[in-house]
Amino acid sequence: MPRPPKCRRVEQYPGFTCFKPTGIPMNDLAEVQLNVEEIEAVRLRDLESLEHEDCAARMSVSRPTFHRILASARQKIADALINGKALRIQGGHYELATRQLKCLQCGNLWESTVCCRRTRCPRCREISWEIIE
Repeated sequence: MPRPPKCRRVEQYPGFTCFKPTGIPMNDLAEVQLNVEEIEAVRLRDLESLEHEDCAARMSVSRPTFHRILASARQKIADALINGKALRIQGGHYELATRQLKCLQCGNLWESTVCCRRTRCPRCREISWEIIE
């Protein structure tokens, strides 16, 4: 019996969870499901242009595991784009990373998961903040 997969570290939850070809109703489309950790792998490697070793470290997985996650994500994305399928982002084995944040308006420091750019300061409710490393 295989052991259950370990949770992968995800720095931010995707802001959008579904993409589809225009002009076709959703109920007429086949869907491809992309896990949250797969979209995180694409974000780190293809959007941030990090090396596999750095991406794997940020996701708390081995380099070969990162490569498998990325390959799976790219295959699913290609299937959706080439064959005109809807792409749904959901599920997987992941945990959101907590980060130290600082409000640019009031200077408040707090720790939170960064789920999207709409995260608000708990003190002044402003959206403008920066990540403190």
